[in-house]
Amino acid sequence: MKNFKAFLFLMFPFLSYSQKQFSTEFSFINDNDLYISFQQDRYYTNGMFFNYRFISKDSTLQIAKKIFNIEVGHKIFTPFKAVVQSPEQHDRPFAGYLYGALGIHHFFENNSFLKNSIEIGIIGPGSMAEELQNFIHDIYGFRRAIGWKYQIRNAFALNFKSSFGKTITKNTLNHFDVTWINTANFGTVLTSISTGFHSRIGLKPLQRIINSIAFNSSLNKKGSDLYNEKEAFFYIKPQIEYVLYDATIQGSFLNTSSPITYSAMPFVFTTEFGIRFTAGNFNFGYAVNYHSKKLKSIQVPRGNFFGTIQINYQFE
Repeated sequence: MKNFKAFLFLMFPFLSYSQKQFSTEFSFINDNDLYISFQQDRYYTNGMFFNYRFISKDSTLQIAKKIFNIEVGHKIFTPFKAVVQSPEQHDRPFAGYLYGALGIHHFFENNSFLKNSIEIGIIGPGSMAEELQNFIHDIYGFRRAIGWKYQIRNAFALNFKSSFGKTITKNTLNHFDVTWINTANFGTVLTSISTGFHSRIGLKPLQRIINSIAFNSSLNKKGSDLYNEKEAFFYIKPQIEYVLYDATIQGSFLNTSSPITYSAMPFVFTTEFGIRFTAGNFNFGYAVNYHSKKLKSIQVPRGNFFGTIQINYQFE
């Protein structure tokens, strides 16, 4: 009996973790082509996203969870070389986008979700993209970018986003599943629709849509029958997007004075493949992203890559 009690005492930290219910989360995501190659610095060259999420106390028989998401995001776009001097060689406009967003995410018992959000911000010099890129280049000892005087001009940014997903298949051992995801964007920065799949291969049994770091749904309120479980899986997310309007390429229709603009490619293929895993209160991710040509420029290659790192911290 003494040995059994000692065993329970030693195992208590591990047993208690499996019963944790974290209700709040901070996350940081950084996109950068440096995570793929130190030789590449082009097109969508950096993205930084800070998120604060918390779970609502409200629930119904159909809605398993309602999670609120507050985000601050920043994106930087440049031509094939940020140090190219002649504007005639700019195969993509310099552009920056800074915004704040509020999202409400519903997760349903039938293995589906509906996420709605609104973004408000600015596109153009007011986004401070030039200053941020110079700061990053100074850290790494790279040459400072030139050509920002030709960037997309200042314009008010207001965008709406809605995404619906549902798990459509999984294997009997629950180590593989596929979720179909459809997304619509509408506003002064991006108007598009897309459809694609999120496939996971678990190193251990996968969590459902309503309780997985894959869908930012692993927050749980005290007293619920769901707990924060350990997760580790590889994933791939291919999708096809139809783009009607992209202000970072075409310039904003609210300010038509941008000196360099291009037409957006109507169809864009993207895919993201990576790994996600939990470690105590943290969960981490690394991904490689590919997208096909996004604008009608002869010089732009057919595809481009960038990397993503992600760190989330959950607490009660």
